[in-house]
Order: sequence, then structure tokens, then C-alpha cells
Amino acid sequence: MIITQFTKDHSSMREVVDEEVEKLRPECKQLILSLPKERGWRTPHLYLYQNFWCQPKEIQAIISTQQHFRATDTDIILATIPKSGTTWLKALAFSIVHRKRFTLPEKHPLLTSNPHDLVPFLEYKLYANNQQPDLSGLPSPRIFATHVPFASLPESMKMSNCRIVYICRNPFDTFISSWHFLLNVRPQNLGPSSIEEGFDMFCKGVIGFGPFWDHMLGYWEESFESPHKVLFLKYEDMKEDITFHLKRLAKFLGFPFTLEEEREGVVEEISRLCSFETLKELEVNNTGKSIANFENKSLFRKGGVGDWVNHLTPLMGEQLSKVMEEKLGRSGLTFKVFCKDTK
Repeated sequence: MIITQFTKDHSSMREVVDEEVEKLRPECKQLILSLPKERGWRTPHLYLYQNFWCQPKEIQAIISTQQHFRATDTDIILATIPKSGTTWLKALAFSIVHRKRFTLPEKHPLLTSNPHDLVPFLEYKLYANNQQPDLSGLPSPRIFATHVPFASLPESMKMSNCRIVYICRNPFDTFISSWHFLLNVRPQNLGPSSIEEGFDMFCKGVIGFGPFWDHMLGYWEESFESPHKVLFLKYEDMKEDITFHLKRLAKFLGFPFTLEEEREGVVEEISRLCSFETLKELEVNNTGKSIANFENKSLFRKGGVGDWVNHLTPLMGEQLSKVMEEKLGRSGLTFKVFCKDTK
């Protein structure tokens, strides 16, 4: 039995802790118990593994991915920190790579399949629950997704010529999107949690796969070191000029649009098909679960830029601005955060 620090009033939470960790493999459970921990957003605790915060079950899956995944030179890896454009990027990349295979838009898989089913997560799906899948038979190019920081990616990804696309979002909107998302899936037995408490944790870096600044900087710096391997995208820039960035993404992936395709409006067609407005209205994205514990409809909220101004006080805004200046100020990584588009 795992000893916890909760009082009698938190007996139900203690049961969740026991169940969360007891299901792990013995060697992983032993590791988890040796790691620093903080109160979690959706689970009782987050644990500090390889300098980023994560849930116990995720850590086990990440270790399995690190040990068993073998990247190929033609692989495409989509990397994000949660709630920064993951679903959108999956839809765009899938549509670009497979545009010759599927008719736009009448019979496209995105109309009947959630993007997370078409581009699976390594740690949430393929290597979850002690699975060790044989991925060698999948057609090329294989497209996978991950939330893992660059430093903790499997060595085969770093050593191969696979392409890695990273998208991030300004931390203000990232927090608000994460807060609303996790508030909807937070178990009742964990009790209520205020936005102030969540914001304080976010500013300290205690969020899944965070600190957010380390996550961003890992891919940001690698995009300069290896621009042929890592493409760094910003959510706000893509919202501002999706056509430009869609062509940039296609070129990086090795599937550039031809002049004929551009004249025929293929770029705009993919943009419309993958837009937040289109995806949110589809039945497949309003029913079922493509990721364990998360309903598909919870993946789509507003998808805009600047909604944070409706939720954070001026003092909170100043606090996060100071964190960003301290952690990102010397890197050259900046964000457009003060525009307002809450559509």
C-alpha cells in the first residue's frame, strides 16, 4: 500500500492515488515513488520525470516509447505541449500528406474520423497500457504525435532523418485552454480547484509536460540547430495567415503544393476542411472518445486568439508576462498575446 500525505477527509483521493500507481509495472512504480511530486490538475499528483511534469501512467508509456520505438527516415512526428493546436496540426498534416489518396472534401477521412484516430499519440495510444506495437508494417510516411519534450524523445527520432513539426501557442491562451479542458475532466473526488490555484501552478511550470518554457525552448533551439529536421510553428501566426504556413508546412514535410494545385484552390480547400469551425461541427468530433478519458467534444472549445483577457485579471497578466520575460526573454521566442479574437 502506498502511503500518502492526505487526511481522513481525502480518503477518496487516497484511493485514486493507490489505483493510479499500483497498476504500473513494478519497476516503473518504484521509479515513480522516487520522483518529486506536486498536486496534479486532473490526477492527484504530477511527477517530475526527466525534468518535466507528468502523470504516472504517462511516464510508464513514455519509458516504453523511449525503449521500443524505432523511427525511420520517412517518419513525421507532430510535437506539441497540450492545448496548443495539436488537433489542428494533426488534421493539416494528415490532409497534406494524403491529399492524392483521398478526394477533397466529399470522401475525406476527417469527415468520419477524429484527427487523433488518424494520427495516433505514441504515449497515449500506441504505447499506453503496456503495449509494444509492431509499427514496421505501416505504410510510409508514418505520422505520429507526442507531447514529450525534445530532450526526452526516443533516441531513434534524434538520430534518424525523420521530420519533426512543433506548434506552440502563446502561454496566456495555452493556460486558459488547458484550464477549461482539465476542469471538465477533473474527477469530482479531487475536489474543486480555483483558476487562481491553477494559474499559480502554471506559472511555476507544474503542468503536464511542463514547464511550458522548457518545452518550447527545447524545440525552438533545435529548429535553429537542425532546420531541416525541426519546423517550429506558432498557433497565432497560422491563424493570421494559414495559406502561407500551410504551404510552408507542406514543403517541409516533403509534399509541396504544385502551381497547378495552388491554382485549383487545393491549399484553401485543405484549410477549410481542417478549420476549427468545420471540425467542431462534425458528428464524429461531438461523440465518443479518441483519447482515453477525454470526450471528443471536449477537444473543441473556441480555437481563437486572445480569449485569456476574458479570464485573467490584469495582475495575473502581469505575473505571467514576468515569467515569460524571465524564462524566454533571451531566446528570441516571442508571442502575439494582446490581440483579441474570441470567435
